[in-house]
Amino acid sequence: MATLEKAVIEVLAGSRAGQPPIAVLFNPTEYTRERSNAYKATAVPGLSSPLIQFVNGEADVLSMELFLDDYTDVDQPGARGPKKPVNERVKDIAALLDIDRDLHAPSPVRFLWGPLRFDAVIEKLSQKFTLFRPDGTPARATLSVTFKEYLPLARQLRDPRRESADKSKRRQLTASEDIWLLASVEYGDPALWRTIVDAPGNDIDDPWRLGPGDWLIVPPLENGNGSSNTV
Repeated sequence: MATLEKAVIEVLAGSRAGQPPIAVLFNPTEYTRERSNAYKATAVPGLSSPLIQFVNGEADVLSMELFLDDYTDVDQPGARGPKKPVNERVKDIAALLDIDRDLHAPSPVRFLWGPLRFDAVIEKLSQKFTLFRPDGTPARATLSVTFKEYLPLARQLRDPRRESADKSKRRQLTASEDIWLLASVEYGDPALWRTIVDAPGNDIDDPWRLGPGDWLIVPPLENGNGSSNTV
């Protein structure tokens, strides 16, 4: 018979890093993982609808409910001392939202359960208590937890996934194009139309007077040091 693997929450950095992971004594019955992108709508003169531009990817979000119960939870594997009651275990998880004294921010954590490995910060925690001891101490709780993906800067810089124009090009406007649409197509941002206007070889006094058949030089975008971006 296969051994039941327990989900755990590990602290990755800060003053609590290296401490024993927090075991989830009841594995979640389900979890939801979401991914989204951020887009910007830019109005362009002469077009009936705005241009939709990709801005950046949003962090993945993992959400689930964790169930804690003093009367049915088994001892944590490898735990030292007596089993912690529900109210103390809730405090341990809630403390992951506190500002760490070493990081000056909440500690990043890792949620591990079988093949699932999710590095994150805890964005939100909702606590619901449904059973109590005679003295009012909580004995049963349901925690709704939202983890937001945590990617260190060094890891993101290794895989920036950015692309841009790297060569000067000549483009001829069609009947359905203008300089704003051309900037959107070439650079991904119609607001960069002035880069085309200022390009050597483009003698443009009034961009509104450009029309079908006009040829334009589309220069590469430049970095802050003057060097061209490359794909």
